[in-house]
Amino acid sequence: MDGTEFQILYFLQELHGPVLDRLMTGITFLGNGGWIWITAGLLLLLFPRTRAAGGCVLASLAIGFLVGNVILKNLAARPRPCWLDASVPLLVAVPRDFSFPSGHSLIAFAGAVSIWRMHPGWGWTAVALAGLIAFSRLYLFVHFPTDVLAGAAIGTAIALWVTGMVRKGRGAGRRFV
Repeated sequence: MDGTEFQILYFLQELHGPVLDRLMTGITFLGNGGWIWITAGLLLLLFPRTRAAGGCVLASLAIGFLVGNVILKNLAARPRPCWLDASVPLLVAVPRDFSFPSGHSLIAFAGAVSIWRMHPGWGWTAVALAGLIAFSRLYLFVHFPTDVLAGAAIGTAIALWVTGMVRKGRGAGRRFV
């Protein structure tokens, strides 16, 4: 599979140009450390109407970080494409942790899908941003496509579970967030 994945990554390297390079490094920066999603979750907590969404975002991020970055990355121990082919010039610092799953993608989809499930009108913007963050990781040659797909799928599953638990709890008259 790495051969096909490298073909995709090499194809994306042909798209590079000054404008797209600047855009992709900026988009990936939004996902660094999950800060944009943490900020969104904290802002949502400030208002009673969006408080449950904020709680879902933050809970999904915490679970996603533990599952993806603490457990799965170390279990899979998959090298990054930029480690395996250092001839491709990087626009970002070489990441030090393992590649699978993509933490940027996992956290982006955990946050975005939480927002989408709790406030669908706003959620499409969040999901679009999550998709761009995930794509930027491929464009920047720091993840394989399956890393990004797995991260997006795991983040989505976590968000669906968290928001489902909150909705279920609210429907039963209990308040979880």
